[in-house]
Amino acid sequence: MFVDGKPKKSLYRKFAIKTVSGPDDFASMDEVITRRYSRLKEQGDPLPDLIMVDGGKGQLSTAIYALRLLGLKNFEIIGLAKRLEEVFLPRDPEPVLIPKTSSALRLLQQVRDEAHRFAITFHRLKRSKRTFTTELIQINGIEKIGD
Repeated sequence: MFVDGKPKKSLYRKFAIKTVSGPDDFASMDEVITRRYSRLKEQGDPLPDLIMVDGGKGQLSTAIYALRLLGLKNFEIIGLAKRLEEVFLPRDPEPVLIPKTSSALRLLQQVRDEAHRFAITFHRLKRSKRTFTTELIQINGIEKIGD
């Protein structure tokens, strides 16, 4: 979540994937989009001015499908593919190439990079807790209390 071009960390949300086993970007995206936006819809909160999906045409299509299944119609959404920094728009088969020196592209990259940083930090924390807890439990005389 960015507001006025700056991160709004109080609006960040963490999602542990619950319904997908193994690496499946599309199914994971579907789950997260469905959970995030169904909650917004239930609470009557407004949709963001722009939803940005990390990825190309496939990821964008998955997100659009999930939003439409929720009954959401009036939303602005794009996909940003990292390799060539291509911007994908709904109903446009070809990506838009924004000049590398554009401040608009720099803002999109900043949003994507901040999302990556946040997600990676969350993933590492979960993994380190799981590894640390598992190793300690195996030591005779040590027991697990709570989470």
